[in-house]
Amino acid sequence: MEQRVTLITLGVRDLTRAVTFYGALGWHPHPASVDGEVAFYDTGGLVVALWARDALAEDSQVMDGGGWGGVTLAHNVGTEAEVDAILEAARSAGARLARGGAPMAWGGYSGVFVDPDGHPWEVAVNPGWPLDAHGRPRLG
Repeated sequence: MEQRVTLITLGVRDLTRAVTFYGALGWHPHPASVDGEVAFYDTGGLVVALWARDALAEDSQVMDGGGWGGVTLAHNVGTEAEVDAILEAARSAGARLARGGAPMAWGGYSGVFVDPDGHPWEVAVNPGWPLDAHGRPRLG
């Protein structure tokens, strides 16, 4: 298996609500999405999908305990102001702000929002991971 991830699927309770939430953050479903069933987002080398949580659990053959699954997603940006703006946009769109933007012990700046389905997103500036022209981090 190659060292890469091609798809992350987030289980959601209400697809319309989830698509609306991510739309408020500026995300646009790809035309390959199936209206009312699954939304795909091309994130530049990785696809993020939104799919019914119960269908995802059945397809993956796991029991859904309804809680956090031990995964946090992250979005790196170039400035502290971008972190704060994204956190505020997410809060305004219906996310819960778990941790406001603040300096971190590892030298960066980050905060966390939790989307309406309980998926935590860290938004961060990491000086050790500079972003290239396409917004992809380079491990320093």
